[in-house]
Amino acid sequence: MTSTDVAAAASAPTVSHESDLLRFATAGSVDDGKSTLIGRLLYDTKTLFEDQLSAVEAVSAARGDEYTDLALLTDGLRSEREQGITIDVAYRYFSTPKRKFIIADTPGHIQYTRNMVTGASTADLSLILVDARKGLVEQSRRHAFLCSLLRVPHMVLCVNKMDLVDYSQEVFDRIAEEFTAFATKLDVPDLTIVPISALKGDNVVNRSENMPWYSGCSLLHHLENVHIASDRNLVDVRFPVQHVIRPQTSDTLDYRGYAGQVASGVIKPGDDVVVLPSGFTTTVASVETADGPLEEAFPPQSVTIRLADDLDVSRGDMLARPNNQPRSTQDVEALVCWMDETDSLRVRGKYAIKHTTNEVRAVVKELKYRLDINTLHRDEDAEALELNEIGRVKLRTTKPLLCDEYRRNRETGGFIIVDEATNRTVGAGIITG
Repeated sequence: MTSTDVAAAASAPTVSHESDLLRFATAGSVDDGKSTLIGRLLYDTKTLFEDQLSAVEAVSAARGDEYTDLALLTDGLRSEREQGITIDVAYRYFSTPKRKFIIADTPGHIQYTRNMVTGASTADLSLILVDARKGLVEQSRRHAFLCSLLRVPHMVLCVNKMDLVDYSQEVFDRIAEEFTAFATKLDVPDLTIVPISALKGDNVVNRSENMPWYSGCSLLHHLENVHIASDRNLVDVRFPVQHVIRPQTSDTLDYRGYAGQVASGVIKPGDDVVVLPSGFTTTVASVETADGPLEEAFPPQSVTIRLADDLDVSRGDMLARPNNQPRSTQDVEALVCWMDETDSLRVRGKYAIKHTTNEVRAVVKELKYRLDINTLHRDEDAEALELNEIGRVKLRTTKPLLCDEYRRNRETGGFIIVDEATNRTVGAGIITG
């Protein structure tokens, strides 16, 4: 890390309208109450429309339920409502005076692991539910491991259905101790454990009078106040170019801007940058948006950058600091989650790789092992990856990728795998080396 990078990190903004948004993903085993919890959050924060609530009440009455089933607010597919399970990733939005939220309600079934990976890949926080009556089950550990693998910075364990165990502190302490012991084997930088009842509303939005032994805050209070601004990489400048802007009007013939989303770092006018892969250096002339110029840009802002020199820059190129560049390599080692139902990943298989704004072709050179995410055992004799399986593979790309390790930069360390024949997304990978 250079002195310039340290200065950039020190001068980086700490408060912005972007930091007011928290993305979190729910996970857990079947019937742990994920959808009910989200419905409770929406209901108690008064972010429901009257017609939404009326529709849920009507469906609940038609099914003969004695209560309004708030889970129906997120189980939007007809097949989900009929089976009483979550299949697809349901995204819901709500806000409080302190923060805006995007929720990814992910499935609990083992056959929908790929959906859970999709929902958690962009999350700032993972919210894992366990049934107080059942304690930790295989899916609880599976989802905790996947969230750790995806480097989700914050994790909350909600011990749900406390009303069905008479709000027992002994039950809660036993589950909390067991999960904490398991989490020590994972990379979990921030863990919070909250006893709740999603059905009754205990400790969801307001503190519960039924659990006076619990001294922590409610779930919503934690979601509103968890600090996420420092989770972003504000040191390594990475700006993948998405589009070259060349207006064809008489007064803007000389305008050339490079549009994209700041993946990491802080970019300001006057900064020295290098254009990759060409290696030419220049300085930032201006940072602009539709609302006007900015003094600085930081993730995840979408901006247009103008350079002091007229260089050959196109989609797929990347701007970085001259003394702090991403790795340029054609040999990539990654953990891959396979998502295709029809075909498996095999050695010598050929695919398209979409990484940041770049797209290259690649061949699987080696499958080092398949990972059992329940036992963390490595099967080094595996010959293929099937649906929902995770393994470590070596890829050889047709041209270099400009990448970082995923643990350092989630944006430049992740990619998706596409079947060239069908254009289906068949896998997702995180770069390990």
